[in-house]
Amino acid sequence: MLKTAIVILTAMTVASCSQKKFHIEGAISEAQDSVLYFENIGIENVTVLDSVKLTADGTFSFSGEAGETPEFYRLRISDQIINIAIDSTETVTVKASYPTMITQYEVSGSVNCQKIKELALKQIDLQQRSINVQRSMALNAATDSINNMVQAYKEDVCNNYIYKEPNASYSYFALFQTLGNIFIFNPQMDLGDVKAFNAVATSWDINYPDAMRTKNLHNIAINGMKTKRIVEYNNQQVVDASKVETAGLIDFELTDNKGQARRLSSLKGKVVLLDFHVFGMDDSPKRILALRELYNKFSAQGFEIYQVALDSDEHFWKQQTAALPWVSVRDPQGISSQRLVYYNVQAVPDFFLIDRNNNIVKRQAQIGDIEEEIKKLL
Repeated sequence: MLKTAIVILTAMTVASCSQKKFHIEGAISEAQDSVLYFENIGIENVTVLDSVKLTADGTFSFSGEAGETPEFYRLRISDQIINIAIDSTETVTVKASYPTMITQYEVSGSVNCQKIKELALKQIDLQQRSINVQRSMALNAATDSINNMVQAYKEDVCNNYIYKEPNASYSYFALFQTLGNIFIFNPQMDLGDVKAFNAVATSWDINYPDAMRTKNLHNIAINGMKTKRIVEYNNQQVVDASKVETAGLIDFELTDNKGQARRLSSLKGKVVLLDFHVFGMDDSPKRILALRELYNKFSAQGFEIYQVALDSDEHFWKQQTAALPWVSVRDPQGISSQRLVYYNVQAVPDFFLIDRNNNIVKRQAQIGDIEEEIKKLL
């Protein structure tokens, strides 16, 4: 999943007759007779769109058709690369000198491209520091030191880039940076990385709901939540194996409104809507009514709701759920629950669909027609 995600979408062909054009132009000095390639970074491959043999002045100009969603490109001479993001009909100007173009280029006309440059330089610095550590320390000490550097790097990038503007192209770019051949952000290893992926995916849902990148991000985040190797976000301790089913479900047990312990995985064999809810919210009655309609329509076919209430008032919760026909449990940790971290729930209410084999299929942000999705799983 991650290997296919680093290369970002299908290739765009240059269409000279299009009304919506972007332009990438500039000059790369000290590169006479070198071939400068203009490449599109796709989901499964990198495609050469155009190229030019540079003259003494190093000038170049490439154009392409601007799509409805952000697109990613790169300028390349040999193994020297400058990454470019295009999200409108903008003109991006790049100036560099070939021997140092990967680190000392100038870019104007695009805030996203400027931020990508900042991230690329940070990545190069991290790479160099990790090499220095490997050369100067014993293996175990070097590993610990590099892990600490990577964690600090991720905190910096999350706080100063991804969480500040999760809808930006540079935030998407940041998620797929590498240290050598290893992804810096790996949601299969760190639940905090799932949070970063989901922050961008949620924002892109609003701006680019049909984009392949948006779907890709959600799939990566969900696969990250499924893995048995998830690391707790708050204390970095490995999640107990009993909480994670091999089929992909992050399992837990809570007490229902009748005083019985109810384990989520016990509903295997049914299609389950895992719902995180606060009955004290103003729109709770309307949402409960909608869930009742779903339950009445599909429960006879094997549909169940496992609803986790996050209300602090236990008595109030019991009153509100006394007549509900589905599984109603309460998390005493409320909105501070670690279970919200496991499932990367950033806002309540939120829900997930789980198939008959205890596999998480989709979360609320990915679902357009909930009835159709339930029918497919039934």
